[in-house]
Amino acid sequence: MGNGTVLVTGAAGGTQGRTGRRVTELLRERGVPVRAMVRTLDDRAEQLRSLGAEVVVADFLDFGSIREAVDGVCSVYFAYPVQAGLLDATAIMAVAARDAGVERLVDTVMLVSAADAPTPRMRENYLSEQVFEWAGIGAAHVRATVFFENIRSLAAATIASGALLAPFGEDSTVIPLVAGEDVARVATGVLTGADVPAGSSYSLVGQTLTVKQIVTTLADRLGRDIEYRNVPDEFWAQAAADRLNPHAVAHLSKLWSNLRTRLPDYTQYNGPQTIEALGGCKPKTFAEFVAEERLTFLTPAGS
Repeated sequence: MGNGTVLVTGAAGGTQGRTGRRVTELLRERGVPVRAMVRTLDDRAEQLRSLGAEVVVADFLDFGSIREAVDGVCSVYFAYPVQAGLLDATAIMAVAARDAGVERLVDTVMLVSAADAPTPRMRENYLSEQVFEWAGIGAAHVRATVFFENIRSLAAATIASGALLAPFGEDSTVIPLVAGEDVARVATGVLTGADVPAGSSYSLVGQTLTVKQIVTTLADRLGRDIEYRNVPDEFWAQAAADRLNPHAVAHLSKLWSNLRTRLPDYTQYNGPQTIEALGGCKPKTFAEFVAEERLTFLTPAGS
């Protein structure tokens, strides 16, 4: 790619992988001009400016603001949150990016992308990818599995009681995981790579752990007794509804069900090698993540 500006969506950073924020930081470290898209001007926007990023306010679902945000950039990092509206946001960005002459768009989506994928969000991801490719804007797809940050969110909700409550089935259930930081590193590598054919995809699984291994790691790194308690899907969904939007609850409910009933060969994705090749370092382990983020696991949500 050339030295043009990259529009980074979700640049302020959310509560999960914060890939947009991390991509902004990584691009600025490389001296790449960044236009950071945010929803509101707050302290996080000021921090982006301190990195040397141009900050713009725009709404994924407002065509006018997206058209202004994408005007004059050469590439786009697209990361839509797990909430309703993905296909509308995709169509808006695809048209705006096409009209602006964007040369490359990198989106972060779910690991499984297919018309018959097991969750509603994954099926929308598949359609979203097709739209971006039809737009002729050099679309490439970073397909990420369950973030370490997702497990932190699950644990933080119940860890005070000394247990991880989740609908994972047996403690031998295998969960494919990846660090949000590693996803951002790969996305940055794809955004800045010299030769990225349109339609390329990169499937990211950094580490696979059983539920028992996840709980053991939490207990060891947090220095407290933690047990796993399997709960029914309905129980988990009802509890999650207090902190997640309906779209996210529907996606995750189907995802947890799929993980406990199927055992895919996760090695087929060649994830660790892809992360090291494009991200510049070996994948972060869950144990390293828990150690680094110890306080966020032990601090009650909202405090």
